[in-house]
Formats: sequence, C-alpha cells, structure tokens
Amino acid sequence: MKILAIESSNQTMSVATMEDGLVVAEYTRNGNLQHSTQLMPAIEYVLKSSDWEPKDLDKVAVSKGPGSYTGVRIGATIAKTLAWTLNKPLVAVSSLKVLAANSMFFEGLIIPLMDARRGNLYTAGYKVINGILEEVLAETHVASTEWFDRIDQETHSILFIGQDIPKYEEQIRERFGNRARFAHKNEWLPRAGILASLAKDELEEDVHTFIPEYLKKPEAEENWQKTHQEPRKGEYVERID
Repeated sequence: MKILAIESSNQTMSVATMEDGLVVAEYTRNGNLQHSTQLMPAIEYVLKSSDWEPKDLDKVAVSKGPGSYTGVRIGATIAKTLAWTLNKPLVAVSSLKVLAANSMFFEGLIIPLMDARRGNLYTAGYKVINGILEEVLAETHVASTEWFDRIDQETHSILFIGQDIPKYEEQIRERFGNRARFAHKNEWLPRAGILASLAKDELEEDVHTFIPEYLKKPEAEENWQKTHQEPRKGEYVERID
C-alpha cells in the first residue's frame, strides 16, 4: 500500500509518502503560507525521493480541515485532482486529529488548538482508547472561554497541543492549574507522515462530492453577508391580482 499524504491546513505545509505503514519520504515547512506555489513542487520532491511515479500510488490522503480556509482549499483541490486523474481512492482526515496524534502516548484528554482569531478556536478532544485515537469531544469552532468552560469538568490531566498554544497559555494555566500539560514544541506541527498513518483506517471519500470541514465561513464571506442583508419581510403571502 503506497500512500501520498498532503497536509496544508495551516502555517505548516507537509507532504509524505508511506509504504506499508512506514514513511518513505517526508517534507515539512513551517511559517510560510505560500502553499499555492510550494505544494505541488513539494509533492514532486517526495515522489522523486521515493523513486515513485504518480501511477504507483494506491491512495491519496489529505487533511480536511479545519484551519486556514485557503490552505485547506488548496490541499483539498490538489488531492482531489490527483485522485481523480490517477483513478485512486481519496481519504480525508481531520487536521485536528493529525495534530492530536503527535501525542498518542498521553494518558488523559488531548486538546489540539488552532487559533481562529478574535479569541476563537478550532479544537476538539481526543483520548487514546485501546491503542486507538478516538474523538471524545466533537471538533468545533468556539470561543476560547466557552471551550475552557466545557472541558473544565475533566478530572484527569489535559494535554494542550498546537503551534498557537502561546496565545492561550496564560489563560490555560490560570484556569486549569496542575491539570494542564503542554506538548513539547517538537510535537506542535502537524506532519504528513502521521496523516498517512491515520489514513490507513479511514473510509474512502467520493472524489466528486468531497468538501473540506471548514467549520465556519471565510471571513470575507461573513463580512459580505453582513453588508448585503436584506430586511426580512413578513411571514405571509401577498396576493397580486
């Protein structure tokens, strides 16, 4: 089983090839959101490094969001195009799950965090149950204060993971005290090798109808709707003779 995995949901861009559960080649770059110009060259690089041709692939895997609207859309578009043109299965994995999987050996609640601006988060809750990473709190777009209220009932240790931890670390420490744990910085970035590993157990998507999980509308669309709202008319039907 040869898998190509594409992760571009946020600042990090990562591409990997995996064969029979073992990473063959992986390229990861952080801090530059030029995914539109850099993602295809990265794919070509890892395929060449693996000594593979596109036709050799058995599956294409992609992170389906949430995250940067542009990054998620670029990754999904390229993955869908490759899967369709090569006639290969397409598999999508939550970008939050990919991030959480960096801490598979933690015993407790794993909380991946992605900043969604204005004090909001993309987040979810995971636990490792019988060696499998399970979603126990559904992924959501939520105000940070509301989310911390929600998970404050957790009695076990809580591990926070993600590159946006510094924006919320003080708030977390004040709220959770000794229950809060923070993943090491080398676990903060989502990796395509982890994505490929998770993709082995995911169901195939319909390449024509697959839509990423944005969880919210892009800011430009929200602003447009605010300025183009028409006054609601009464709940009645007017008869015109």
